[in-house]
Parts: sequence; C-alpha cells; structure tokens
Amino acid sequence: MQLVRQKENSVTKRHRTAGVVLAALLTGAAASGCADGAGEADRQRPPAGQPGAAAAPEGPAAAAAKAERLKRAQAARAAVARKWGLAKVPLVAPAPPAVKPRVTTREGFEVEGGEALPPVFTAVPTKERIVFLTMDDGAEKDPELLRMMTELKIPYSAFISDYVVSDDYGYFKDMQARGVTLSNHTLNHRYLPGLSKAEQRREICGEQDKIEKHFGKRPTLFRPPYGNYNGDTLRVAQSCGIKAVPLWAAEAFPDRMEWREWDQDLHPGDIILTHFRGREDWDGSMADMVRRVMKTVTDKGYAVARLEDYV
Repeated sequence: MQLVRQKENSVTKRHRTAGVVLAALLTGAAASGCADGAGEADRQRPPAGQPGAAAAPEGPAAAAAKAERLKRAQAARAAVARKWGLAKVPLVAPAPPAVKPRVTTREGFEVEGGEALPPVFTAVPTKERIVFLTMDDGAEKDPELLRMMTELKIPYSAFISDYVVSDDYGYFKDMQARGVTLSNHTLNHRYLPGLSKAEQRREICGEQDKIEKHFGKRPTLFRPPYGNYNGDTLRVAQSCGIKAVPLWAAEAFPDRMEWREWDQDLHPGDIILTHFRGREDWDGSMADMVRRVMKTVTDKGYAVARLEDYV
C-alpha cells in the first residue's frame, strides 16, 4: 500500500485543508491496496481452479446435476452387471494411495542368506476393504473374458508363461492395451527348486526378455510356478529386474474358492489367484470363474483393486 506522508505547513489557516487532503489520500491508498488484491493474504491465495484453491460453493442446480450424473452412472453399472450375470454390482475400489505401502516377506516365507531380496507375500498391507485378482499361465484365450472385464471395469493382473502364450501374442497385446499389466511366470512353468541356478536363470530371465520383446516392457513382478522357490530363485529374479514376488491367499474356480488361511475368509489386501482356463480344464468358462469370484468378493463387502497401484 502506497504511503502518504503529510508535509509540514506552518501556516495555521491551511491546517484544515491539509487535513482534508491527507484523509482523502489515505482513503484512496487503502482503496488502491484492496484493488491490488485485498492484502498479502489474498495475493498468496491460489487462483480458483488451481491446487489449494477453495472449492466454489455448489448451487442447487449444480448439486442436482451432479446427483443425476451419479444416478445414471450407477444405473449403467447395474445394467452391465446384469448383462454379465452378476447378482450384485461390484463395489468400486478407493483411489490408490499416493505412496505405495512397504511390502515385506511374509513370516515363514524367508530363504537362507538374509540379504535384501524381492519380498514374497500373499497379501498387501492395507486397511482398505480391497483384494487383488491375478491370473496365471495364459493357456485359455477367451475373448469373452476381455469384454467382460473391460465392461465391468474390474482390474486384474496377468502372470504369463511363454510356452502357452506364444501361439497368440496378439490376445495378450489386446489385454495389455486394456490396462492389464503382464508379469513373469517363467518360460515353461517348471518346478524351479529342482533346477540349477543356470536353468532357473533361463526360465526367469528368459521370460523377462520375451515379455520385453513382444510387449515392450520388462516386468517387475514375478510369480514362481506352483508358488515354489528357493534362494537361487529370488537372487536370479532380482538380477534381471524383479522387485517383488506376489503369491496368493485364495484361489478362484468356477464352482468354488480355495483358501490358504485358517479362517477360510478374505482379508484386506488379499491376493486372489486364478488361471487362464476353459471348459477343457474346468466345469465352466472364465466368465463363470469371474462370476464366482465376484460374488464372493462383493458379498463379503470387498472391491477389487489394481495390484500394481500398491506394489
């Protein structure tokens, strides 16, 4: 604010005039300061629409429009759920955390050596009522699965083995384009603890190379076949770019769920395993499997979240 200083005037008869002028100038300066931004606090306040700015109050019309949009979106989700034979609309997962939780190896899953190795775990530490859906191998390439998961907006992760996906890389490229992360499940799905370190390197790092070549991105997640591994497995995996080894707490089939935990139940952060299988292996299709797992998840009050947002 511009300051005005009154000049001294020894002429008494002009005191009143000078006082009037001074008052006018101070008033104008104050008005100028307000016009410039109403003081320092206002100058530091973010403009509307930028981070930190206070939200403009919603009028009745805006609130009604928002409510109508939410109503229509929920109706659309219900229609899609009915289309795919789900009795209930899948719950929506909360926004992922700004910082991913620290994942450590589950007690009892450690290997000898003690050095820092990729963590092996069956659940992600979180208090949110969310679980994670993962699919292994890649033998069944059901186009219905891609449509179903896309329309229902259910996230999932794929752990693929080259020996069963190499006949149709295009199917998994389509899956990747729909937002699914493709991770490592070895070249040939062999029992890793029975192999030499060199053979394990071929299985694990060889699959890293295949995925990078055909899908453009080197995985950071790895799941050993059958969930079996040893110290060499983790050391080799780490050497070719693996950061974490998610196993599973439950497994989904078209007709049932199987559980690792004693209470036969879901818990926040649990990882669910299933496979790319069809009627040749199951009494049902992949769509049937999704219906089973989503009934279980939704009935228990959980939403499916994207694993890579947390690991």
